[in-house]
Amino acid sequence: MKSQWEGFLQNLGVWEGSFTNFSPEGTLLNDTPSRLSLEGLNNNQTVRLTLSRSGKDDVIREFRSVGGGLLFFENGSFSEGLIQLGPFSEFGGELAFVHENRRLRLVQLFDKNGHLNGLTLIREHLAGTPVAERPSLQINDLLGEWRGQAMTIYRDLRPPDIYSTTLKIQLDDAGRLIQSTSFGDRTITSTATIKGSIVLFDQDPEKQVQVLLLPDGASATSPLKVQLRQPLFLEAGWLIQPNLRQRMIRSYNDKGEWVRLTLVTEERV
Repeated sequence: MKSQWEGFLQNLGVWEGSFTNFSPEGTLLNDTPSRLSLEGLNNNQTVRLTLSRSGKDDVIREFRSVGGGLLFFENGSFSEGLIQLGPFSEFGGELAFVHENRRLRLVQLFDKNGHLNGLTLIREHLAGTPVAERPSLQINDLLGEWRGQAMTIYRDLRPPDIYSTTLKIQLDDAGRLIQSTSFGDRTITSTATIKGSIVLFDQDPEKQVQVLLLPDGASATSPLKVQLRQPLFLEAGWLIQPNLRQRMIRSYNDKGEWVRLTLVTEERV
């Protein structure tokens, strides 16, 4: 297993793309071109991050270690966010995929009352390489059976867990979505209402979870409201190719503590 720092170094380079902001209902609000440089210094003992967005001052950060609310997978994919959900405080997290010359990052933000407040989709490619963006995600892109492998890494850096997964997505006669997820020896089945680019898992009115279908094959799974003393998760998906998809899940326990991060790589069978 590569170290966390080695995972970080998989992101070195100049990434060109854009920051696209969406309302909680998926309405596109604005799109800002971006250029992000991750430069290794001192024989890669230090990494300097420089983010330029039109109309905004540059952001410059230097890293000599990683940790806190940030975890990396071996391929460079990562998640960063708050490590604790607290009362009357804003909450959120970023989930980021790295695949070949491309990155797809999703930021989900919640207001001080726990309501979903907005999303930012960041689509990037290495400077000088082709831009090969996928169309906006559609329900039909997800239907069928997906089989894959999941890796779960832990905030306390215990050894990771690796296990097989199965995801079945279908529509019933009434047009509701039926989703069955199996991992290890557990299976969870849930149903959702589809309305345009919103898929709403509304079986429990107190714990409604929304999936937004977004550009570039992306999806954002969020609780409509984060609640204290309830476990919760943030999830992003990326349809990299028609039959290849990745999902990343950032999980919190019932004390509001961030405990683990899971990356699922699955293929449609």
